[in-house]
Amino acid sequence: MPFQLTSTGTVEAIRSASVAAQVGGVITKVAFREGDNVRAGQVLFHLDPRPFRATLDQAMAVLERDRAHAETARSDAARSRTLYDQNVLSQAEWDQKRSDAEALTATVKADEAAVRTARLNLEFASIRAPIAGKTGRLLVHEGDLVRGGSNDALVTIIQPQPIWVRFTVPDRDVPTVLRYKDQKPRVIVQPPGGGTAPLEGKLVFVDSAVDPSTGTLLLKGEFANRDDRLVPGQFMDVRLVLFVEPRALVVPAVAVSNGQEGAYVYLVRPDSTVAPRPVSVERTQDDVAVLAGGLKPGDRVVTDGQLRLSPGAKVVIRRDTPGGPAGVRE
Repeated sequence: MPFQLTSTGTVEAIRSASVAAQVGGVITKVAFREGDNVRAGQVLFHLDPRPFRATLDQAMAVLERDRAHAETARSDAARSRTLYDQNVLSQAEWDQKRSDAEALTATVKADEAAVRTARLNLEFASIRAPIAGKTGRLLVHEGDLVRGGSNDALVTIIQPQPIWVRFTVPDRDVPTVLRYKDQKPRVIVQPPGGGTAPLEGKLVFVDSAVDPSTGTLLLKGEFANRDDRLVPGQFMDVRLVLFVEPRALVVPAVAVSNGQEGAYVYLVRPDSTVAPRPVSVERTQDDVAVLAGGLKPGDRVVTDGQLRLSPGAKVVIRRDTPGGPAGVRE
């Protein structure tokens, strides 16, 4: 008999990314359709590359010019060093030549960085998917002007497989969860609407602290979701199966009544008379009561009509229709 806790959960993606533009420009092409599955690195949007190519060409031209000036300055510095060593050139003139060469060398390094930046901006004109997954609603279209470095998403990508369902358990159940969390508990969810089979996953996350504002502990179950039945944002009925009790003694929950002295059932004896039998109910699961004692396997108990019975009353099994539900008649 499984020992399970019930809760309500929410589906969430393990990974998601909001795709934004790193540089500003006009969108010239959208290279996917809404809802498509995309690969990591796949081009999603093309921005007009002409301004970025022009900036790159300009940066490369400046670099070539400054490299030529730097080479000339290094040659002048080398000649000045020789003249200075021969006491032909003054200290001030030698210092000036050396300073000019070092300054132009630094300028070349700055130009090289500008070229790398311009080349990166040209690459960023092709906006790529940062992760593999399924695209959501398209928020821009061809011809739209986007701003670079903003938080405005162009599209959102989620990883649908595998996927998580997050749910909580009350703090009174936390010791039980912690006791069995390393024994591979199962998480079973029922998608809304009914008519579909439940999905089974595994417990992958148990929070390290109880939320003091709600008195609950956060847990997450992971599901393969190969058929995409779970969509982020859905609400789910969740069952956490912590362990399965072997050879559990169970009776239908409707057979258990409660009196002044506790729970009891009406036991049907071999002579068809009934007698109340105290039982110890360990827990109730769905429509079954798990007993800790009071009965033995094979005992027959009354499941309907207990209010009309008294100790020693004789009963017979009654069937309203062939193969239909059984009742008890005094």
